[in-house]
Amino acid sequence: MTRTSTGAGEPSRTLALLWEDIPTGDTQTARRRKGPGRSVTVSQVVDAALSLADEEGLAAVTMRAVAERVGVSAMSVYTYVPGKAELLDLMVDALYRRMPRPAWRSRSWRRRLTTVADGNRTLLAEHPWLTEVAALSRPPLGPGVMGKYEHELAAFDGTGLSDVDTDAALTHLLGFVQAHARAAHDAARATTDSAMSDADWWAANQPLLERALDPQTYPRAVRIGAAAGEAQGGAWNAEHAWEFGLARTLDGLAPLIEDRTAKGRR
Repeated sequence: MTRTSTGAGEPSRTLALLWEDIPTGDTQTARRRKGPGRSVTVSQVVDAALSLADEEGLAAVTMRAVAERVGVSAMSVYTYVPGKAELLDLMVDALYRRMPRPAWRSRSWRRRLTTVADGNRTLLAEHPWLTEVAALSRPPLGPGVMGKYEHELAAFDGTGLSDVDTDAALTHLLGFVQAHARAAHDAARATTDSAMSDADWWAANQPLLERALDPQTYPRAVRIGAAAGEAQGGAWNAEHAWEFGLARTLDGLAPLIEDRTAKGRR
């Protein structure tokens, strides 16, 4: 069974596709692979797969469906991309390659890292299936991943962190973003699947909860749960969770960065 995450394909074939078939300086076109009768490009195959994933979810991305979308036979699509594992790497790298790369002009490391977090949150919100496949431990090592990594590392310039701590801090930040994106996606899917908003769900269950949840037995759960639910409009609110979680993530990095910055001024 093929593992649905990046880094599951045969490395040499994946790297050849990432670096040879898709030029790093052009996100719209690709060199045609050598061979007779090639009517499409690898870039078109990847774009077709991205469209399927965005429109119908990752399960819709099959080699047959991609072939139909680009207008080639199911067998001939394998002459462009050897399999779904390699295709997933190409899809993720393509999206990373198209991410904005704003110049880091702010002198505030918190603002720069907030921009990194916001950019990744936007990407994952636009392509929620990414949370299922984009593995932090085995990213596709293509021009998109490397360009993204280089750009985001530069957000730590001037913090005084060591190379190892810089990498760890970036991974920690991106881990929070991915976890939040998964939670937000799951919450949105629950609303869609049940055809009921969180507020409606809680209202429907309120009579039962009032009978079942004895404030004498669960004093904290009842008091704090009620306060949080009233403030957030439900048990969980994506915006509140994002603002709180990002602030705490940056607060966690602050002593490390500010200590190094202070030492650098001495």
